[in-house]
Amino acid sequence: MAESENRRPLISGNWKMHLNHFEALKLVQELSYEVTRDDVDAVDISVHPPFTDIRTVQTALESDRIPFFLGAQHCHWENNGAFTGEVAPSMLSKLGVALVIAGHSERREVFGETDEMVNAKVRAILAEGMTPILCVGETLEEREAGQAQSKVEGQLSAGLAEVGAEEVAGLVVAYEPIWAIGTGKTASADDAQAMCAAVREVIRAGFGGDAADAVRIQYGGSVKPVNAAELMNQPDIDGALVGGASLEAESFARIIQYRLHD
Repeated sequence: MAESENRRPLISGNWKMHLNHFEALKLVQELSYEVTRDDVDAVDISVHPPFTDIRTVQTALESDRIPFFLGAQHCHWENNGAFTGEVAPSMLSKLGVALVIAGHSERREVFGETDEMVNAKVRAILAEGMTPILCVGETLEEREAGQAQSKVEGQLSAGLAEVGAEEVAGLVVAYEPIWAIGTGKTASADDAQAMCAAVREVIRAGFGGDAADAVRIQYGGSVKPVNAAELMNQPDIDGALVGGASLEAESFARIIQYRLHD
C-alpha cells in the first residue's frame, strides 16, 4: 500500500443497529481470536457497537487486553441538557471511547442531520479528546448529475468549519458514496481513489500540507474481503469503514488482513 509513513491504516466496524450486548461480546471475542499480532502491528482496528453494548465491549477489551479501539456511532453536540434519547460526548469519553462517527449518511438522510449539526458534533467530539470519523458522500442522483465532487467538498468544508489544522491532521474522514451503502454496489477502486484524493486536496487547500498529509481517509460502502485489498492499495485510501461485513468475525478479520490477499 502506498501510504504515508504518518498514516497508519484504520479499519473500523460500524455495527449499526445490530447485536445485543451478549452478541456483541461474542463477536469481539471471536474477532480477537481471528486477528493476529502481525495484524495489530500493521493496522489500527476500531469497533463501533450500539450504545447499549458499549460498556460490555469496553470491559471485554480492557479485561482481555484486546488491542482494538472502542468507537461509537453517534453522539449529540451538547454535554448535557433536555435532549431525550441522546448521548453526550462526555458520556462516551468516560467509557473509554476513542472514535465517534459523525455525519454518517444514515444520520443525514434518515434523521435529517444538517452540515451544521455535523460540524457541531465534530467540534464536541474533539473537545472531549476523542477522534471524529467525519463521513461525506453523494447520492446516485448527484453522481449521475456530475455533482459528486461538489457535494463531498461542500460537506467536508462545512463539517470542518472552525476546526484547527492540527485537529484536522489527527481526525479521520470517511468517503462513503450513499449509493454503495448496504446495496452490494461498490465504487470502483479508481473512483474511490479519485474522490479520496479530492478530499485530501480540499484539506490541503484549507488547512495546509501537513494536515493533508496526515489526515486518514477511509472508504466506506459495501467493503468486503474480496475488494478490500484493491481499495486499500490506492494511495489516498488509508482504511475502511465497514458495515455488514463487520458483523461476522471471519469476514471482518479478512478485511483487516487485506495485505495478505493483495
